[in-house]
Amino acid sequence: MIGIFDSGTGGLSVFREIFRLLPEERYIYYSDNANCPYGEKTKEFITDRARAISSFLIGQGADIIVVACNTATAAAISSLRAEFPICFIGMEPAVKPAAQKTRTGVVGVLATAGTLKASKYIDTREKWAQDVKIVEHIGQGFVELVENGILEGPEAETIVEKSIRPLIEAGADTIVLGCTHYPFLAETIRKTAGCPVELIDSAPAVAKHLLEVMQEKGLIHMDGFSMTLHSSGDSTTLERIYNNLIQTI
Repeated sequence: MIGIFDSGTGGLSVFREIFRLLPEERYIYYSDNANCPYGEKTKEFITDRARAISSFLIGQGADIIVVACNTATAAAISSLRAEFPICFIGMEPAVKPAAQKTRTGVVGVLATAGTLKASKYIDTREKWAQDVKIVEHIGQGFVELVENGILEGPEAETIVEKSIRPLIEAGADTIVLGCTHYPFLAETIRKTAGCPVELIDSAPAVAKHLLEVMQEKGLIHMDGFSMTLHSSGDSTTLERIYNNLIQTI
């Protein structure tokens, strides 16, 4: 069984890509929406939550876990790998493909505060973005929009535009979506950008890596699809976004 967790519903954007490659697997998803967003939480708090959620998922039968949250990956995945006897797959900031695709030489990075200050992101940026200009911005209010199920319309556009505008004005033609919630706002991001912009989501690469690890470890079961959803708070939006997503994959 594949376990997936995030601070909220954002990890479903990662599940979407995994499902496309592994449609006959069993899944269990945990949304820690009672503590969402993680972006401003301490590393210690996030690690404690990641540890507790991972223990729960393993107890439910997960034999591999996807940390479908950039902030939790940066804060906790090393500890999780040291403490638990199963494989953990984390998120990788997609700076490399963005740097390769930009035509203007300017790459925008939208992420949480926790991701932008994490050594994992900083190391990736320094390694792959030496020949381009990186413009960073926190997606202020993005996570809250998704957690409330507001993915489009005037309210979403007003909030998204405030964080997108500085990137566009700096010349970015490629934007890294550095939080798993952000792909759910992709259409609103494109609309408010006001010009053609390529959005880079790391979820497809994460799904491919998961498949490779599962093949290597003999963890592909093909038992028939199932999904169990859990949350630490109200599950209404989680269930609604999941139901809409599963009908469109």
